[in-house]
Amino acid sequence: MTDVAAKLAELEARIEALEGRPRPGDTAAHGSIEYRGHVDFAGEVNWTIRYSAAAVLQLSATARGEVLAALGHPVRLALVQLLLDGPCTGTEMAEAVGLTSTGQLYHHVRALSSAGIIEQHSRATYQIPPPKVVPVLVLMTAAADIAGLLSR
Repeated sequence: MTDVAAKLAELEARIEALEGRPRPGDTAAHGSIEYRGHVDFAGEVNWTIRYSAAAVLQLSATARGEVLAALGHPVRLALVQLLLDGPCTGTEMAEAVGLTSTGQLYHHVRALSSAGIIEQHSRATYQIPPPKVVPVLVLMTAAADIAGLLSR
């Protein structure tokens, strides 16, 4: 196969993976995952994403695991829920979730920041970046669905 033909075949495979179309002999997941939202949590946010199911399986497990682990702690989830209403100071966050030391708070803030879920808004204030509001809500909804908390 020539270099051009090999590159063309590689590009076609990548496009098919992104579009979720199966290739002959391909046993990977097929189809697509889609979510969207329109919310007004301290500002209007619109979000739509559609991604190949096969391509999702190729994304970094480490990065995905870090996000899920950060959201998996009850205190961190409470902090995220608080921040969905808008930016808060560290003091407001600690009081709202019943933390008694700044060390406890910053342990949780560091995990959420490292995972890209929250960011420092100003000197002592934190927020969920607007483009991440809907994805965070989708993760929370998916977790509730898996736990059997949603009525159908």
